[in-house]
Amino acid sequence: MTTLLDRRQVVVADFPARGLDAESLRRCARTLAGTVDATLAGDSATSRVQFSPSLRAALIRREGLAVWSGVNCRDRNRVALEGELAGLAEVGVAGVHCVTGDHTLTGSRPDAAPVFDLDSTELAALARAAGHLVSVAESPAAPPTAERAARLPEKERAGAQLCFVNHCGGVESVAAFIREVRRGGTSLRFIPCVPVVIDAGSAALLESFTTLLLPEGYLAGIRSAADPRRAGIVATVALCERMLELEGVAGVDLSGGPGRGGEEEFADALAEIAARLAL
Repeated sequence: MTTLLDRRQVVVADFPARGLDAESLRRCARTLAGTVDATLAGDSATSRVQFSPSLRAALIRREGLAVWSGVNCRDRNRVALEGELAGLAEVGVAGVHCVTGDHTLTGSRPDAAPVFDLDSTELAALARAAGHLVSVAESPAAPPTAERAARLPEKERAGAQLCFVNHCGGVESVAAFIREVRRGGTSLRFIPCVPVVIDAGSAALLESFTTLLLPEGYLAGIRSAADPRRAGIVATVALCERMLELEGVAGVDLSGGPGRGGEEEFADALAEIAARLAL
């Protein structure tokens, strides 16, 4: 992936399969293989019991799809995290996306004890030491907004090479955030998250994201369309094209997920969007 990023911008897609369903995983991987450059396959935001990152990555890789593996600090102490990073190196993932993780009080298992032995910055250092391409996330629209850009260089010093910019309101907001970070001096490259909505289920899931801020009228325009799927794909492609024009942007992440039962249909939409972008 590092070599590819040095040549051109990339298209990454959030992985839409069910968290504990190998057949769903295989079907979605087959649909996306050959269309996107990699899938961002992290732990499901709502389903707390799911395949481990290294097993999930191995299953996806068998279908010919590159994996940018998400790893969180919520459910694992540092020993378990080191084991996952070693497993991901053995699988041969494209990159490791290091996140602290949402608290266990959100999602399907509020009875589970949160761990948080490390945070995303410390995990980034471990991942880089293990030889991975390392990314982190930042949410410019989430409080404390004044500290978001200032703390990103700390993640870079720890080992991060790319930053996925969470939904923060559109192209202008992403551009302003990148400019602010770069004023502090950085070699980080950025991958903005671009919302994908094709039906009521995917709209509801996107709205469940923490710190979500979308371009004005984005969801309303898709929901009111005669053909929401077509309208959603057109809106995503248009927003991706504008994001890719920004200085410092290494690619885009097709971000979102399906409603229950719509995993394969959502994967089809992701594949179509990637084909239309054809970077």
